[in-house]
Amino acid sequence: MNGGEALVRTLASHGVNTVFCVPGESYLAVLDSLRRHADRIRLVANRHEAGATFAANGFAKISRRPGVAFVSRGPGAANASIGVHTADQDSIPLVLFIGQVPRGDLGREAFQEIDYQAFFGTIAKAVLEPAGPADVARAAAEAFAIAQAGRPGPAVVVLPEDVTEAEAGDVAIPAPAATGVGGASNDRIRGAAAMIDRAERVLIVAGELVKSEAATMRLGGFAESAAAAVVSAFRCQDALNNDHPAYAGLLGLGHPPYLRKAWRDADLVILAGSRFDAITSGDFALRDDGKTTIMLHPDAGAIARVRPDLGIAAAVGPTLRALATAIEPPSAERAAWQAALRAGFEIWQARPPEAVGAVDMTAVVRHADSRLAGIDHVVANDAGNFSTWLHRHFRYRLPDSQAGPMSGAMGYAVPAAVGAALAREGARVVAFVGDGGFMMTGQELSTAARNGLKVTAIVCDNGHHGAILMHQHRYAGAGNYAGVALDSPDFAALGAAYGARSWTVRTTGQFGPAFDEALAHDGPGLIHLVTDIRDISSDGPLED
Repeated sequence: MNGGEALVRTLASHGVNTVFCVPGESYLAVLDSLRRHADRIRLVANRHEAGATFAANGFAKISRRPGVAFVSRGPGAANASIGVHTADQDSIPLVLFIGQVPRGDLGREAFQEIDYQAFFGTIAKAVLEPAGPADVARAAAEAFAIAQAGRPGPAVVVLPEDVTEAEAGDVAIPAPAATGVGGASNDRIRGAAAMIDRAERVLIVAGELVKSEAATMRLGGFAESAAAAVVSAFRCQDALNNDHPAYAGLLGLGHPPYLRKAWRDADLVILAGSRFDAITSGDFALRDDGKTTIMLHPDAGAIARVRPDLGIAAAVGPTLRALATAIEPPSAERAAWQAALRAGFEIWQARPPEAVGAVDMTAVVRHADSRLAGIDHVVANDAGNFSTWLHRHFRYRLPDSQAGPMSGAMGYAVPAAVGAALAREGARVVAFVGDGGFMMTGQELSTAARNGLKVTAIVCDNGHHGAILMHQHRYAGAGNYAGVALDSPDFAALGAAYGARSWTVRTTGQFGPAFDEALAHDGPGLIHLVTDIRDISSDGPLED
């Protein structure tokens, strides 16, 4: 077998059943082997390399298995880099395979040549390049192990063209390596339990590793045992059922007043599987305010960056389970504080500002929430201010039901929804995306049509890069905007051209029937939601 065949057999041995790609002449041997193994591995051809890596991100986030993408050298790899950065910031296991020029041409500024170690070295956990055809299987297996070990993330494998085409010989196909994280020591558990027992107002920040470890139930059990309130890290709202009595909201784009007060009042914060990223921590203000903190995270490096009072470098789920049995029963005061925070969350959801325009995004999201609550579903969202209504009003009740970029990458939602739909067949997948983000990667809706996927894109069209306009409004004053106005196409017509059933919604009352029809449609759909730029975020309209 050649190097390409050895690679594809390694994918199969690691349980890979779906890969995303934009085909290229630099890895023809791999494509040919994937053709021969089509009964075992589904090859999804995307329309852009960013779409391929975003789809792999969405697949990995919902399946909790590594996402796999193939792209060609040079421009293809550059286009794919946004997905690598997103996987890094989201702690997503992603393995990106990149075609490369033949080994004999390396270092000669060959056609489309890039030094991938230099290019990806700061955003990938590793950049690997097999030494020859017989080394391809080992390099691929190592990439899978690295991507899943400790804090998950992206690994890149560079495939010189001649390495995949040349004879590899009788190569042993490696089995998956064990990637589990060790448990916490008894001393650390006792130390954390003592800190919890002394506290009266315990706040848990639940992050991406609660999701990736499938530790939702253990988080809920610990919160009940400790009578602690749980807030989710940025775009990690499915870390705990939002109907759980301990759930108290999201530390996201702008912290609501009741959560700012909760942070001030808390005498202990537990970071559960969260790296306490910039958005969650309010551009690190919450990191730096001296709050007593316990951090549960498998990556000692992440703990060192946050510098908590007590760090436990271990798997999050087993640590939460051990703490639940090690702590004393909570006081009545702690339980009352938990209940008060839950009440604050309910009030904040129930009292939104009034919409100025003809489409009320609060009503839109609440309707979507009511219809999706009874069925298996995933909600993907792009970057943009429209997502603040999802953050505030949608309730994530199912594990693995939210796919949003912690990196804030535009163009994520539609391809991620394609990946999510392939990861959980039968689920209804809804992608909320702005007009700017859709124009970046909306063509992946045609990928959904080609594969018969139940993906509905809701394009929130206010004719602007709304988040940037909001910042310009605050910085320079009303009307002092530059570069933010957009001339959008007829999105419904565009969706139909891509093979999706489409609707245009200009008033709140039109959304419910359109959404219900989209859910009933056995295939992809697009709802063009025409909104008013004055309704700038879920916190209220633009003010002079």
